[in-house]
Amino acid sequence: MKNKPDLILILLFALLTICGWISILFTEYHFDNFVFKSSYGMQLIWIASLCFIGLFALVIHKRFYYNVATYFYLFFILLILLVFLIGKEHSGAKSWLGIGGFGIQPAEFAKYGTCLLLSRFLSLRHCNLRQKKYILIAAIIICIPVCLILLQNDTGSAIPFLFLIFALYREGLPAWILTVGFVAILLFVLLVYFSQWLILIVLSILFLFILILSFRRKKQNLLTIILIYLLAIGYIFSVDTFYHKILQEHQRKRIELVFGKIDDPKGIGYNVNQSMIAIGSGGLTGKGVGESTQTQLNFIPEQSTDFIFCTIGEEHGFIGTLSIILLYIFFIWRIIFLAEKCKDTFVRSYGYCIASIFFAHIMINIGMTIGLMPVIGIPLPFISYGGSSFWAFGLMLFTFLNISKNRSVINVFGTNENG
Repeated sequence: MKNKPDLILILLFALLTICGWISILFTEYHFDNFVFKSSYGMQLIWIASLCFIGLFALVIHKRFYYNVATYFYLFFILLILLVFLIGKEHSGAKSWLGIGGFGIQPAEFAKYGTCLLLSRFLSLRHCNLRQKKYILIAAIIICIPVCLILLQNDTGSAIPFLFLIFALYREGLPAWILTVGFVAILLFVLLVYFSQWLILIVLSILFLFILILSFRRKKQNLLTIILIYLLAIGYIFSVDTFYHKILQEHQRKRIELVFGKIDDPKGIGYNVNQSMIAIGSGGLTGKGVGESTQTQLNFIPEQSTDFIFCTIGEEHGFIGTLSIILLYIFFIWRIIFLAEKCKDTFVRSYGYCIASIFFAHIMINIGMTIGLMPVIGIPLPFISYGGSSFWAFGLMLFTFLNISKNRSVINVFGTNENG
């Protein structure tokens, strides 16, 4: 239907939100009285308020988002800077602003502002991600909030920004940059397992082998090979410094726990261990709503926020967790499907940006509850308890529902038509 928001995407949002609220409800509710100051009561308020915000976001003229993208980005960056002055510390990270009896996390909203500004930049007629200056500008847009959030010691909120590289790749970023990113991740993993000196020796042997082959065939590539080798050495030493000097001890242990270097089920690995016990005990169909022993007896910390997926696993079993994963897969696919149908670069790139952010949160959150990712504190979209993340995810989604309404019109924003 033309000029109407996608009903399938709205339905998926509603299903995820309902599943999330029910899971939050039965982590605390004991069928005696409904308390609005509880997590389930507050989440109901967040849901109701987002419905009004969503309706407002849907009726605004779609060009409004293009025009105010820069201002939104700067406003949320300003809020992050304000956290350094008057922010509150929570779970070791100074990343919250207190407003009356409530608190907001500007980093969550900064993802929304970054998606808007990055999409506007990518939609400029002269923007070409094959040229270094445009790659640099895109990197600066992403790295400013990332660096500020890392300074707040909030690694979990910073990592999803890095997934925006997939949106850049869709809009023309050279594949070799994506390859470099994966190689950098691989080197980081190897450096966790092995000594940096062992990695350097292996890398040097490989470098000499390639150098000999290049000298015999194409001597003009020698300078490039030497430069890559020197950059690799610099990266190895910088990772070692970052890992041992900048990361805190508990952060290093969480990484080493995932890679099996340490085993500490009663210490740093307690959350993950209890989470895996809860998911495993759910079996195929689960123990039933409100019947989860791990949840009801509070064995799992953060069971309504970061570890809510294990609550679903214990109560609804493999079928319940698989259903949630399938809903998320369909949700992200639907965003990408609609983005590809849009003729305007701003709409398409914004769709890919928010799909990348959603994918990052889903993959990391579920991964850490089953022991495949380090515990970094990251919410599950529309399911985890929390006003800031819920509103931010909602704004991302409802903005996309608005600007993607008329997919048959070419160049709604008069922007770059490269597809």
